[in-house]
Amino acid sequence: MSLLSTIREDVATVFLKDPAARSTLEVLCCYPGMHAIWLHRPANFLWRHNLRLLARLISHLGRWLTGIEVHPGAKVGRRVFIDHGMGVVIGETAEVGDDVLLYQGVVLGGTSLEKVKRHPTLGQNVVIGSGSIVLGPIQIGANAKVGAGSVVLRSVPAGATVVGVPARLVGQPEPQKTGVDLQHGAIPDPVVKAIGEAFERQSRLEERIRMLEHKLAEVEREPSFYSLPSSVQGADLEQQVQAALREVIDPEVGVSLVEMGFVSGLSVEAHRVRVDLRIPEPSCPYMEHFADQVRRKIKGLNGIEQVDVTFVDGTARSTMTEADVAKQEASRD
Repeated sequence: MSLLSTIREDVATVFLKDPAARSTLEVLCCYPGMHAIWLHRPANFLWRHNLRLLARLISHLGRWLTGIEVHPGAKVGRRVFIDHGMGVVIGETAEVGDDVLLYQGVVLGGTSLEKVKRHPTLGQNVVIGSGSIVLGPIQIGANAKVGAGSVVLRSVPAGATVVGVPARLVGQPEPQKTGVDLQHGAIPDPVVKAIGEAFERQSRLEERIRMLEHKLAEVEREPSFYSLPSSVQGADLEQQVQAALREVIDPEVGVSLVEMGFVSGLSVEAHRVRVDLRIPEPSCPYMEHFADQVRRKIKGLNGIEQVDVTFVDGTARSTMTEADVAKQEASRD
């Protein structure tokens, strides 16, 4: 693209993403985020051609003029808009995709002292709210949104919304979502949702306890006769297992593994159950917690004696059965 076409595209981007923009002259003179992008382009060109000192000087000048620090080594796509922009920091190995929207105080930071890829990669049409910090060589998928004040330490799926410290997933990802969405302030609170789920589960447990106490009172009055409720007598074993899996909650978002789509396979036999869990990242810190909770919920249902849990990510990276758990516990002892 020619220089004039690029400037026109940048001005059009401001009008598209900032309802406060009044005129072209105002945009050209009064938008430091756009000025920072303009200064970054020659600095990046010089950086790629090994004129590193001159590139850093231009970058430093841009920081002094706009309050926005963009390392000349960073890759910034087209139609990127930095709104207000004061305090924005974009690290050397960061990659910012097309149509990204960054607000003031955003930091795309690194987490390593080695000269490797150590900053985030942002996909297309990502929105990062004010004061958010995104750390490490993680991926923020296309159309994802990060709520204001969040600290993102793990990769975010395409179309997902994350919020909090550390950032947690809110609801289900919408990877096909397109267009400009400025409603980044209307984000639900995952902590409140988790508390609500806990209260709801507590209410169900209290109801079950009351039912069992009632049945126990009947048994004490008529010790020669006792029968389970008809709903339990007729329940299919696989349905009972699925119901038990819905009680295994992801502690980060307060949603069951079934609702999150983590249960990719289920095999139910007479005394043995196998559950395949699809975990988004092999480094997920809750893998053993999920496996332990699945075993606790299922074991003992209608005589089930063995529960095997397998972790898969599409290529079956790791498998953890009860025998593996026994070996781990023996080694710890």
